[in-house]
Amino acid sequence: MFNANKLIQAFIAISGVFSVLFGAWLSHGATHLPEASIQSLSTAIQYQLFHTVALLSLFVWYNRSPQKQLLISICLMILGMCLFSGGIYIKYLTSLHGLTQFIPLGGISLALAWGVLIIQGKSS
Repeated sequence: MFNANKLIQAFIAISGVFSVLFGAWLSHGATHLPEASIQSLSTAIQYQLFHTVALLSLFVWYNRSPQKQLLISICLMILGMCLFSGGIYIKYLTSLHGLTQFIPLGGISLALAWGVLIIQGKSS
């Protein structure tokens, strides 16, 4: 049976592990990449790590007080992380540049996730 909580937990854990390991690789093993690529990948990692911590906080909050706005924010944040950071990773580490139009949608999704929290705060 589908268990959204376990799926979200797994996403948070995998995202955290990936952020740390990929950040270490970028700092120590990606010297062959152009500086512009390193800067963009660094931004993607920073956004991913920051939003992984935010997502963990939201997940704890949601499990203590299940509210629709919190779940919407969680979903938007996951989508945004995948599209924004994932899109940057794909752009700079593969030859699949056709997916780059999704990167701005990821940023918008992250902003909307935070916006939903503004609404949540006003309705609490």
